[in-house]
Parts: sequence; structure tokens; C-alpha cells
Amino acid sequence: MGRLDGKVALISGAGRGQGAEHARRFVAEGARVVLGDIRDDDGRVLADKLGAEAHYVHLDVTSETDWAEAVATTVDQYGHLDILINNAGIIRVGGLADTSVEDYLQVVRVNQLGCFLGMRSVIEALKTSGGGSIVNTSSIHGMQGVPGIFSYVASKFAIRGMTKAAALELGHSGIRVNSVHPGLIDTAMISGDLPVINQNGLLDRLPIPRIGTTADVAHLMVFLASDESSYCTGGEFVVDGGSICGPIPAGVVEN
Repeated sequence: MGRLDGKVALISGAGRGQGAEHARRFVAEGARVVLGDIRDDDGRVLADKLGAEAHYVHLDVTSETDWAEAVATTVDQYGHLDILINNAGIIRVGGLADTSVEDYLQVVRVNQLGCFLGMRSVIEALKTSGGGSIVNTSSIHGMQGVPGIFSYVASKFAIRGMTKAAALELGHSGIRVNSVHPGLIDTAMISGDLPVINQNGLLDRLPIPRIGTTADVAHLMVFLASDESSYCTGGEFVVDGGSICGPIPAGVVEN
């Protein structure tokens, strides 16, 4: 018996990386899943591998029309909707002084506007189901600043705030809204930068001295999507190996 038996989920950015792992894990836990992405080939291949319990839709998260069609397809395909995982996101390198308006708005449109449109689009479907769970993917950089990725930090802080506002507005309709804050996770988004990230032994100085995996995040997503988290809303759930605590100072020896 799976932890998500009988539930139907819509996951954005599900063609690869964290979103793909969420889809695989949800199906393994008994859910039926609609995978949304702009990477049509990746999304269709994964949905085919997952079988009858998965279906792919093209979903540009900046498009109101795409969101409406994705929700309608989910209900048509599986009868109802219980879970939204707002996972799609992008990052652009650039500090305050050297980030162009175009780059800034591109990140905000995908990360922040996409999250807003996703939440808004599923309200009526979740109410019809008697309630449900929305999980928004933020970041530890939605909880603490970091130089060099200004637009990304701005968008992830916004997701954190939107999550709390939505939790207040939707709670009496039985809809829970929480945010997940991953740290360094081994995906295509950062894999090429890992040597630079770890050049000073940063990973070795974390309380849990390794990079995170997509499975680490997916386990948390299952909990927040399931009835096990029925008293959790407006919460911030960190999965980062303890990095938000700060690195262990050089020279400190653990016993």
C-alpha cells in the first residue's frame, strides 16, 4: 500500500532533474501523475516509462493558457486533482550591478509568476476534490541571501512569502500550502559548477558532508503531498544537509 494511493498529482518541470524524480517517486507510492514541462521529448519518454499511471502535457509555467489546459487534462485523464508540485525553475548568474532587466524578468517570470499561476489555476479543482496539497519549490536561497545570483534569490524569497499568504487564504478550503527549500542538489542545473562550488571543501564542511540527491527532495515531497502532513501548512521545509546552519569552521574536529 502506497502513501499516495488514490491521489492525483500535477508536477511542473517534470521532464528531468528533481521534477522527474518526484514523478517517479509519486507513481511508486500509488499516485497517478501528470507531468508538465516544456521539454516535450524528455517528458513524454518519462511518462511512457511510468506507464498508465502517468501522462505528459506541454506546460510553459509562464502561460495562463497552458496552466488551464494542464489542470483540465489532469481532471479529464484521472477524474480529479489532489496535489500540485510547483517545481519548475531556472537560474541566471549575475549580481545586482550586472543583472540585466531582461535576465531578471526571465527568472521572475518562470520562478515567481509560474508559481503564482500554478497555485491560482488549481484552486477550484482542489476544492472540488475536497481539499489537497500544494508544494512550492523555493531554495535555501529563499531563506538567506547569497551574492552572484540576484534574480534567483529574489524569486525564491518571493515563493516563500506567496506560500504563506496562500496557506492563510486557502486553509479553510482544506488546501494546504507549504514550501520546500533544497540546498545543493545534484542535478543538471548545477552539475557543471560543482568543482567551483566545492573548491574550498565546502561539501566536506557541511554537517552532512555530501551533495544532496533528487531522492532526498522527493522523500520530503511525498510527505508533504500525503495525508501524513495533514496538520502542516504555511511551513518551510529545508533539505540541505545542514548548510543553512553555516559550514563547520576549518580546523574543528568532530568527535
